[in-house]
Amino acid sequence: MTQHRYLTKSRFRLAMECPTKLFYCGKTDEYADQSLDDPFLAALADGGFQVGALAKQYYPWGHEIRTLNVDEALEKTAELLKLDSVTIYEAAFRYENLFIRVDILRKQGRRIELIEVKSKSFSSEEEQTPFLGKKGSFLSGWKPYLYDVAFQAYVLGQAMPDHEVVPFLMLADKAARCPADGLNQKFRIRRNSEQRSFVTVSDQLTSQDLSVPMLKAVPVGDCVDKIRKGEGTDDFVARGFEGTVQWLADHYLRNEKITPVPGAFCRDCSFRATDPDVAAGLKSGFKECWTEAYGWQERDFEAETLFALWDFRDKDSAMANGKLKLVDLEEGDIAYKDDGKPGLSRTARQLVQLQKAKNGDMTPYIDRDGLQREMDSWRFPLHFIDFETSVTPIPFTKGRSPYETVAFQFSHHMVGQDGTVRHAGEYLCGERGRFPNFEFVGQLKKALEKDHGTIFRYSHHENTVLISIYHQLAESDLDADERQELMDFIVSVTESTGRNGTAWSGGPRNMVDLCHLVKRYYYDPYTRGSNSIKYVLPAVLNSSAYLQNKYGSPVYGTTEIPSFNFRNWQWIKHADDGTVKDPYSLLPLLFSDIDDRNQLLLLSGDEEQAIKNGGAAMTAYARLQYEEMGEYERSGIMTGLKKYCELDTLAMVMIYEAWRRWL
Repeated sequence: MTQHRYLTKSRFRLAMECPTKLFYCGKTDEYADQSLDDPFLAALADGGFQVGALAKQYYPWGHEIRTLNVDEALEKTAELLKLDSVTIYEAAFRYENLFIRVDILRKQGRRIELIEVKSKSFSSEEEQTPFLGKKGSFLSGWKPYLYDVAFQAYVLGQAMPDHEVVPFLMLADKAARCPADGLNQKFRIRRNSEQRSFVTVSDQLTSQDLSVPMLKAVPVGDCVDKIRKGEGTDDFVARGFEGTVQWLADHYLRNEKITPVPGAFCRDCSFRATDPDVAAGLKSGFKECWTEAYGWQERDFEAETLFALWDFRDKDSAMANGKLKLVDLEEGDIAYKDDGKPGLSRTARQLVQLQKAKNGDMTPYIDRDGLQREMDSWRFPLHFIDFETSVTPIPFTKGRSPYETVAFQFSHHMVGQDGTVRHAGEYLCGERGRFPNFEFVGQLKKALEKDHGTIFRYSHHENTVLISIYHQLAESDLDADERQELMDFIVSVTESTGRNGTAWSGGPRNMVDLCHLVKRYYYDPYTRGSNSIKYVLPAVLNSSAYLQNKYGSPVYGTTEIPSFNFRNWQWIKHADDGTVKDPYSLLPLLFSDIDDRNQLLLLSGDEEQAIKNGGAAMTAYARLQYEEMGEYERSGIMTGLKKYCELDTLAMVMIYEAWRRWL
């Protein structure tokens, strides 16, 4: 029997990104999909499991519709709705070929509250609505969530026409302070025999735990009305909201592809096929769209598209003018601007990338004079540090707020003036329910205070994390002298633009941002426009004969180059085509019970995509915190985390070593 093709809220959201995606979604045996398809990992990454379970505690005594069978779910929901007053979790509704499940539904007479629970955050202390910009248009970051609720409200209204539907978004409130220690540990994740994940709520959960709501139901009826009227957005100009819903539902029901109209959003299309996907017989939805829209042939897809141009902000305009490949762009398409700072400005770097692409020049660009000036200001020994962090919607300890930064790991490499390299230290806290931030900073301070050497980070993350912990310390009840000592240390190695009246231009050992130096002084076509360290490292290794010689034998993790987590390790290995393999691909995957494809997505070198997917380290930490597992599995994850973080700081060292040798 053929399963009915309903347009659901998740498919509607997908179609609002690109209507053609409806045709590709769910066809895992036919089309490759590079998005994370494991609901367990997705929920772990954003805390969705715990948030959903906590939300129900604020609306107790509800009836949960657990069955996955659509007809059974509809029947059970209808039976419960005969009650004059009732709360239902996962209530099911169908209207024509539209189908929804409502996270939390409260019926009181003819009034129905539709509560969509999201792990996204807002602050109840802010007076203005978080959803609208200054000109009254919906903010892009909130659109998917509001469209989701609007779709559900429409279906529910059609299915229950004699009732008033009142929609809410239930969000994590960053202004709330957790009333008790260990709240997040009372929501644990388990898997059943069918590998379906579920949350168990501890019988130790108390009224005190729930006395200050960490989640708040925000009324969004006005926003839903605006969407239904087509106000605040131009996404429904052609057909109106209801017409768009029906148009999408009809095409999905008939399994009929909507004619692709490509745009800048194609850059993030997940329906792309890798070489292994093609070998497995999977097709690329992206290729099909561009073949239909532009008449591209297979050879056209071998060229870099305009999406490869780093930080290019005029994609739609260029595409409208038929400039689809990187080499199609002209210098005039880049609005050159000299920002007056040393090295390449943003647009100057784009021009370097474009010129190399047009000339077929694969040699690295390096501003020797500019980079030498930077290096001359550094003081030995050099320190390279990397942090791994998490942001949790349910706080670890009393007094903390949702989505405060939790810094659970760092790695630290040192380089001496004589060129010696060693893994100098590390920190990892995987203990359940523990808030590690102040110990984290104390251990970092101990590692770095032994000398006055220059400290390096890659991008802004480490600076942002330390500033966040600075404010956590300021509000803490830590011993006054210890607190001030840690805060002074943070000031000495960071720069702050100011919050709560605190700002400093940069302490005496303000960290040097290696990523910033990459952007200003170095470009390798091998990176394909990315500045992620997971792209820059392979590029540097393929360009540097010095690194290939030094790390081409198993010297790492010996007395020559000491390491905490590797023994006699060889970092340089070559692929069949002669290129150096990505060192990250040489490490064992973090998880033993998750398929390789999803693990590789979590380890994506694309920083934006990795953040969307939750990131391997963040997901691993979430598993350590919330999932029931044996000590052997915990130990394996901890070991994997240490190796990956150590490679992050070694990667920075290798970039430095290559630059030093070239200069």
